[in-house]
Amino acid sequence: MKEISEILKAYSEAKATGKKTALATVVKVEGSSYRQPGARMLVTEDGLLTGAISGGCLEGDALRKALLSIHQQQNKLITYNTTNDEDAEVGLQLGCNGIVHILFEYIDETLENNPIRLLQQLQAERKPAIISTLFSLQKQARQDGTILFYRENSDPLCSNNIAFELLPDAKKVLEDKLTMLKKLNENNNTEALIEYITPPVSLIIVGAGNDVQPLVKMVEIAGWEITIAEGRATHATKKRFPEAKQILVGKPEQVFENINIDHQTYFVLITHNYKYDLAMLKLLLQTDCRYIGILGPKTKLNRMLDDLLSEGIKVTEEQLNRIYGPIGLDIGAETSEEIALSIVAEIKAMMSGKTGTSLKYKTGKIHNTAPYVE
Repeated sequence: MKEISEILKAYSEAKATGKKTALATVVKVEGSSYRQPGARMLVTEDGLLTGAISGGCLEGDALRKALLSIHQQQNKLITYNTTNDEDAEVGLQLGCNGIVHILFEYIDETLENNPIRLLQQLQAERKPAIISTLFSLQKQARQDGTILFYRENSDPLCSNNIAFELLPDAKKVLEDKLTMLKKLNENNNTEALIEYITPPVSLIIVGAGNDVQPLVKMVEIAGWEITIAEGRATHATKKRFPEAKQILVGKPEQVFENINIDHQTYFVLITHNYKYDLAMLKLLLQTDCRYIGILGPKTKLNRMLDDLLSEGIKVTEEQLNRIYGPIGLDIGAETSEEIALSIVAEIKAMMSGKTGTSLKYKTGKIHNTAPYVE
């Protein structure tokens, strides 16, 4: 979602200065690739790139293709075959061992539901949504591009009649929470990327000490939304945490009342104030928050559980599974910067259903492949 937010910001700036743009989207990958379907990059007519469709190896040629799309005001699909080091199409030794199909869409501001306007709907609410992109692998075929935005309990935005036909699939993808590739027409190789997009991660950092600052910087780079919650007004300030979207100062109960918790909300308790952390944990156990990270040794967590039990609050197995204490992956972290790295890595692993082990020992593909429906 960070990439899309940056693209929308770049588009707004380009529009303000009268610059034409094109959107490049990875729509299909066969084999291995640095980026997966749904990766996007905005290109302005003066060559400014925002976002990424590869690790940097395709961007140079993609810039030329995007400028051609802008000049001709047409959508174009380009295929890059990176399975051969002697790839003549790009002229670079890529070594990714995959075939990457990238759709270039000219952004026509006169069209009511152009790709950018559909992407802008993602920022309207903190709810999962579906973006559908239609493309054909057949040369000279029509490339419809981004045609559908759908969110549960909202009217879909469609740019053509085919988009309405994709609604049942969009609803299924939203229900399954899994991006899908679907073949629509065998004759002209028309396919649809039906993409499941979640709102940005919301990380609530309960604490505003000096050791929180490197954590905030890492989280900001990751594109997560940051809320700082503290009882000390002297520590929880915008000057100390300019990256934070929200700063809340008050007792745990006061802070808690001003936080919206959804499926993408995660908590880190790092105040170094035992009573404050305990009070916040007590409140969080009443929610369905998926991650409650607690800084400190195992003895601190055990003490918290004992104190809760003495108040008549028995933490269930399900609740205990949502508590991560001591917080972070075991990477031998010592400094506040290293601890921040281990915390961010643990949250990301938990979100992805991973254990955080080294890729060296992974036998299959690094990335999960979107299911393909005939």
